[in-house]
Amino acid sequence: MGRFIVLVLDSFGIGEMEDVKTTRPQDIGANTYKSVISKNKEINIPNLQKLGLANAANLEVDNIKFSSTAIFGKSKLKHFGCDTFYGHQELMGTEPKEPINEPFFKNIDEVEKKLLIEGHKVERYGAEQKILIVDDCLSIGDNLEADLGQVYNITGTFDKISFDNLLKIGKIVREIVKVPRVITFGGEDVTLDDIKNAYECKDNIYAGVNAPKSKVYNKGYQVQHLGYGVKTEVQLPNILGTEIKTILIGKVADIVENKYGKSIFAVDSELAMNKLIEEIKNNKKAFICANIQETDLAGHQENAKKYAEKLEIVDRKLNELLPLLNDEDILIITADHGNDPEIKHSHHTRENVPILIYKKNIDKLKNIGEMESLADIGQTVAEYFGKKLPENGKSFLEKI
Repeated sequence: MGRFIVLVLDSFGIGEMEDVKTTRPQDIGANTYKSVISKNKEINIPNLQKLGLANAANLEVDNIKFSSTAIFGKSKLKHFGCDTFYGHQELMGTEPKEPINEPFFKNIDEVEKKLLIEGHKVERYGAEQKILIVDDCLSIGDNLEADLGQVYNITGTFDKISFDNLLKIGKIVREIVKVPRVITFGGEDVTLDDIKNAYECKDNIYAGVNAPKSKVYNKGYQVQHLGYGVKTEVQLPNILGTEIKTILIGKVADIVENKYGKSIFAVDSELAMNKLIEEIKNNKKAFICANIQETDLAGHQENAKKYAEKLEIVDRKLNELLPLLNDEDILIITADHGNDPEIKHSHHTRENVPILIYKKNIDKLKNIGEMESLADIGQTVAEYFGKKLPENGKSFLEKI
């Protein structure tokens, strides 16, 4: 037993799932891997190639050829749609539940009633549709940056409320509504007027606070994402508890609860990889999960060139990472969904994802097959450390 490392290349899908014809027809033909490589014929990712990227996709593209020594497979997404937040909750062991997309105004009465019962001061604010201002220090309304109707924001000023107390209000909202996510966040040196002045309404339906305009990102920013139907007590970090240290790096640190371990926030790809290498050096036994977010950002920008550049950074840093691993360590490289930059829309794409496995001194070719859920990875981590996730996933440890 040593270190089990999961490296998530955010959005690096390897081809549309079978169900897109009925669930997401806009994703028919999506293949992030194929699009990125075919638009960057000179891409230099020898480590990902050797680990079996083309094998997992069952597709050679230009100079990315099949590996002759790799343990590889692929996984379906069990969660509805193709979402970073739910992809990581699934990976950690959550059984996905289908949420409901709806504007905040449909829930405003019930949320307001509950907050008043709990003793909070509540004011309705806005023009076309209303948001809630609570205790003169936070707002509740639609997230205007994500797909409309999927997320509600709790936006607060830490000059007037602590993050813990802000989170308590976020959890009250989370108990009531069924949208995929409630995001609780705030910053320092922010006034109530800053929050109110950032009010916007889209399509006369979705009312909320423009988060960048509200200034909450500028200083002392803290955030926690609360997902629909997500029970953190059944997830990998809580199952490992205090016995096995859990280290989360990058966007996964934003969206997965890790109360017993260490969370490191990083967006820059090189920084995230450097932090991962540092934690490998400093821990002889641990579960470490890192997310490379900039690949996903390049997908949203529909920029295949930038996507390839981020992959090359990761591959180059693997030259430093792989020699650090010993005979007991396991590394899995995977993704959480797709984001095909050539699909003609800027949203995530519902794709299968690769499972590339590195273990020292393995010199054979082995296809471990197709997994039904990203939670199969989480369950494999759990078994490695002598644990079991109670809700979701089937371990493939014996196949490694």
